[in-house]
Amino acid sequence: MSFCKVCGKELPEGNMFCPSCGASVTASVAATPAAAPAGGGAVAVAVADTSAAQPMATNVAGALAYLAGFITGIIFMATEPYKSNSFIRFHAFQSIFLNVAMLAVYIVLGIFSAILMHIIPLLGILFTLAYAVMGLGFFCLWLFLIYKAYNKEKFLLPIIGPMAEKQANS
Repeated sequence: MSFCKVCGKELPEGNMFCPSCGASVTASVAATPAAAPAGGGAVAVAVADTSAAQPMATNVAGALAYLAGFITGIIFMATEPYKSNSFIRFHAFQSIFLNVAMLAVYIVLGIFSAILMHIIPLLGILFTLAYAVMGLGFFCLWLFLIYKAYNKEKFLLPIIGPMAEKQANS
């Protein structure tokens, strides 16, 4: 039988958290009933200070810079300690530049597709198919860049990569 170190209540077997106070069982289990308060009194317990946030690993932050496009890129560029790490800055800038370029390509293809659909329907259909193929291509590239960043590698895209590297090192 085990007891919660935080509230002193008896813990049922197999629970991950104390049903009374919600404390984690792995961090709050006392092996002996002597730790339980007699008569339901309060127990004084030292709690570790968790207010200081631990920075995540560099490769995880680099991969997450691509997750929501330019939004996560901007977030990692604006928060400490990530904005001072050149690896994370590179992936954040590359994510921002890639998503801006992707947005521009989508807008241009969408406009051409809409115009050609009314002028020459067959070309409009072909541009619509190109729109879908570009979407699949950008999705695969996005997954590839996340994979490379997670493996602690810098993969420079043809035009965007050198610009991102220049910005990350400045």
